[in-house]
Amino acid sequence: MKPVARKIGIIGHGAIGARVAADVAAGKVAGASLEGIVSRSPVPNAPAPRLDMAEALDRCDVLVECAGQQALAEHGEAVLSAGVDLLATSLGALADPDLSGRLSAAGPGRLFLTSGSIGGLDLLASGARATGYDAVKITTTKLPASLVQPWMDEKEADRIRNTAVPLEIYQGPADQATRLFPKSLNVAAAVALAVADWGVDVSVRVDPTARLTTHVIEAAGNSGTYRFEICNQVSPQNPRTSGIVPFAVLRSLELIVGARGGII
Repeated sequence: MKPVARKIGIIGHGAIGARVAADVAAGKVAGASLEGIVSRSPVPNAPAPRLDMAEALDRCDVLVECAGQQALAEHGEAVLSAGVDLLATSLGALADPDLSGRLSAAGPGRLFLTSGSIGGLDLLASGARATGYDAVKITTTKLPASLVQPWMDEKEADRIRNTAVPLEIYQGPADQATRLFPKSLNVAAAVALAVADWGVDVSVRVDPTARLTTHVIEAAGNSGTYRFEICNQVSPQNPRTSGIVPFAVLRSLELIVGARGGII
């Protein structure tokens, strides 16, 4: 007997959500069917009906959050409490210990976290489980315009936009980094969650000559010394994110629905 496809809802229809929705609708995720898209505003040319959250919780088996940290904070607990599985992309929201605790306690739905635009998290998590680390650092380098933030004064924003040379614009712990750069540093949250330490050292750099978004992850401990360098093409729809992210979400979703085996 052919297994029944799990019904998928996508929260958000931006650069990430639109591609995820299109591929699920096209049958490119084995074991999944697109039930609808949760969005506050109309979604022109969407491949599935627009749903409000109550409808999504009633109709979907899995919801995929592609709408930002606020969406995860606003809806995450209700989704899990309704018995719906949740795949989150906005991992920076989990830097809030209150939210993280509430989501950990909620259920019977399960919370899954996608790796997004970086790799090596499986090895980092294994080393953290084995012996922990003496030091973990992630250095992210992006084009200047993608890192200008609303909280910056005009002098700082202009310094970043107009720099002719690479600049470090932030150095500090991952929890603070994800709050200051909520649309750009979910990668820092992913590393922090993998090693169970929100004190991971984060360096944010701008480089006006950068062709790719670069993340260098370094970790050292009794289990070994690790260094990963990831260089991603920027999303053509949203310069704050990498083009690979929707495909990481799709891979994560296929593992969740369980229609196929694979590397986990």
